[in-house]
Amino acid sequence: MARMLPAPAQARLRDVVSWLGRHRPAPPIEDWCRPLIAASPGTAGSPDALRAATWPQLTGPPRPGKGAATSGRDLPVLRCLVVTSGLDAGGLPEVAAILARRLPAHGLQTALLDVTAEPSVSGQPASQLGRMLRSNGIDVHEANEGDAAGWIERWRPDVISGHGALPSVLAIAGRARVPYVETLHGMHHLFGTDWSAEAVRSSRLSVIVSVSELVRQQYLAGNRHFPADRIVTIPNGVDDERRSGGDRAAARALLGLTDEYLFVSLARHGLQKNTYGLVAAFGELARHRPEAHLLVAGRVGDVRYYRQVLRLRQSLPCRERVHLRDHLAAPAELLAAADGFVLDSFFEGWALAPMEALFAGVPVVLSDVGGAREQIGDDPARGYLVANPLGDPLSVDWESIAAVRYRPQANRDEFTAAMERLVAGREDYLRDRGRLAAEAAARFDARRCIARHAAVLRAAATGADLPGGDEVDAAQSTP
Repeated sequence: MARMLPAPAQARLRDVVSWLGRHRPAPPIEDWCRPLIAASPGTAGSPDALRAATWPQLTGPPRPGKGAATSGRDLPVLRCLVVTSGLDAGGLPEVAAILARRLPAHGLQTALLDVTAEPSVSGQPASQLGRMLRSNGIDVHEANEGDAAGWIERWRPDVISGHGALPSVLAIAGRARVPYVETLHGMHHLFGTDWSAEAVRSSRLSVIVSVSELVRQQYLAGNRHFPADRIVTIPNGVDDERRSGGDRAAARALLGLTDEYLFVSLARHGLQKNTYGLVAAFGELARHRPEAHLLVAGRVGDVRYYRQVLRLRQSLPCRERVHLRDHLAAPAELLAAADGFVLDSFFEGWALAPMEALFAGVPVVLSDVGGAREQIGDDPARGYLVANPLGDPLSVDWESIAAVRYRPQANRDEFTAAMERLVAGREDYLRDRGRLAAEAAARFDARRCIARHAAVLRAAATGADLPGGDEVDAAQSTP
């Protein structure tokens, strides 16, 4: 019958069917009230304690660090509004939150505006991140698109730092003549975009901050009209003040683990993270590594996709060793329990989860996505970078992803081999955890990330030339 409908009606029907498939009730996801291995003699309690854990609660201004106390001392105070859409779990909201909390040390008074379809009646934040920021004295407000303009006008920012903000916010900034710095956390919002329209839109941006060099190259390849000197790369950092270590022995006991090898993936159950491809690669490894387990912890982002992953797991002989669990607000204990971290995404901007794994001393296996090359480099002590599931990371878009999402992918054998190398080198990696964690803490220092953002935002607000990264780093190291 659908074939007899006009083409627009057919397209609408497909959209409705697709929406129903994504939003129908999901199968129950595994709860944290049970250990991974229920019958293990090492179980010392219920892992439900992991679900209740939170990151350290900060109730005062950020503690001064190297360069932070002096970086904004002799500069005029400017007002910076951080704007996002959905201050919830995930890397993008975490980056927005750390900027709102720590830019004041660089002479930028901040507030955070969460433009969302369903704000609270009072405008007060409902999320854990929002409440944490308010406890730190940061003005955090929720508003819908209709009320956002009035709120921005009343707050009167000198510059706006956008992080996944709705398109209307750029228009509001333009009418208010406020410089707009857009942070590009990944290319997925621009898959299938009309690049001529994007060239017009981007002409209203003061600066684009890209979180990785690969994302910067991807953007410039599409938007050839955008000046290359107005898009700068600033890698994300780890918020060391909100990241605490875990107790490995206690965490493994809670999960029922003794000698098993545990791969952890902190990732939303959805297409971007390619859980299906990861489980398929693990299935190959598990054939000859009976000690290996895979734990994927994250929210169900796409019900239809999650059902396909469940079907794949049930078809595997190692089904009892593939654990699909819900999101944890503070996964420090999981990282402490882990032997290796894995992420087989189709695309990322600069994923925080593998960076936090390295920060915890856990080696990683990553597909070639934004930030992965910088995070691993060519150092097996950190883990292994393997090809993108599509082969070429620059060719990734929704159509190419859809074509292979449930099929054998180009990097499966390579990903399996990299996991095998982590298992084979387990003892060496365990001995090296302290050194790896210390190195990651230095490489992913949040102070460097914040200082670079502050310098770009200040330049945009004042019309000054953009500083180079080396220039900012030198200023930070000056007593």
